[in-house]
Amino acid sequence: TIPGDASARGTKAVAVTFRVPVGVVAAITPFNAPLNLICHKVGPAFAAGNAVVLKPAPQTPLIAAELLKLLLEAGLPPRAINMVLGGAEVGQQIVKDDRVNVISFTGGVVASRNICALAGMKKVLLELGGNAATIVHEDADLKRAAALCAKTGYSNSGQSCISVQRIYVHEAVVETFTELLKKEVQSLKVGDPLLPDTDVGCMVDERAADRVMSWIDEAIASGATLVCGGKRRGATVEPTVLFNPPKRSKVVCEEVFGPVVSVIPYRTIDEAIAETNDSAFGLQAGLFTNRMDIVYQMAEALEVGGVVINGTSNFRLDHWPYGGVKNSGIGREGPRYAIEEMTEMKMIVWQFPQ
Repeated sequence: TIPGDASARGTKAVAVTFRVPVGVVAAITPFNAPLNLICHKVGPAFAAGNAVVLKPAPQTPLIAAELLKLLLEAGLPPRAINMVLGGAEVGQQIVKDDRVNVISFTGGVVASRNICALAGMKKVLLELGGNAATIVHEDADLKRAAALCAKTGYSNSGQSCISVQRIYVHEAVVETFTELLKKEVQSLKVGDPLLPDTDVGCMVDERAADRVMSWIDEAIASGATLVCGGKRRGATVEPTVLFNPPKRSKVVCEEVFGPVVSVIPYRTIDEAIAETNDSAFGLQAGLFTNRMDIVYQMAEALEVGGVVINGTSNFRLDHWPYGGVKNSGIGREGPRYAIEEMTEMKMIVWQFPQ
């Protein structure tokens, strides 16, 4: 409730606001987390009272189909969720349809621009990519930072929007950190992703692996040092560490979406902030330091949707607000926040006798 007495006209009036469903939510999901990211859209949409049209990634339709079977078996109304399969043309058809009220899309920038151009007068929620930075200051626990960067830079073969990609390390400790990171990365087990002891599996296909290798080669040709990795077998790219690639090389300024991490030295905190922010993306960032003044400075200055203190960029819990700024998207996921995005506010005004 909102009292009206902020003005003389409203002294005998009270407004009541509540949320109502938008109607139909189009959920368009990617291949890299094919079950989790469907749940991030379908669950809140249904909780908000909406119907869903789901289009999963062409590479991963089977897990979507099995989830829908379970939902219907559990009692979800059959007309509450509908699934269509296909590529970009099918997605465009859904986006343009006037019966769709909200489009919730997770994917790349090129596709999202196409969605915005086609959507018309619809709310568009975009969870896009990033070239996530993690900053390691000179006072940090270097061994812990290296272990976490290795673990979260190569999980899912780096095919995650918040995967550690750029590591800015203070010049006083960059050599020590790089050696620690190299040791951690070389201890990762590369193999079949279905085996429980595998740390790094294959990429989604050989075409993706070829692209990542071409970016590695470009960075090395431009002056980067290959610390470890840099080889490919089929669709599997070895976990790769590059040292000090040029800031305009693709492995730095674009989204690798593969098992490649770059270590880049910095001198001052202001330089680390400027380099992190010098990006078309702004999803999440990590920071390792024990100084609270730096924590506050970074938390305020970094142009991202989330800052993880004494952790890497690749830390997310499903109930927390998740999303970015700039080319990393519009809106937030996480059940409570997605429900707000998938509803409209309605106001009822009570006017009482004078």
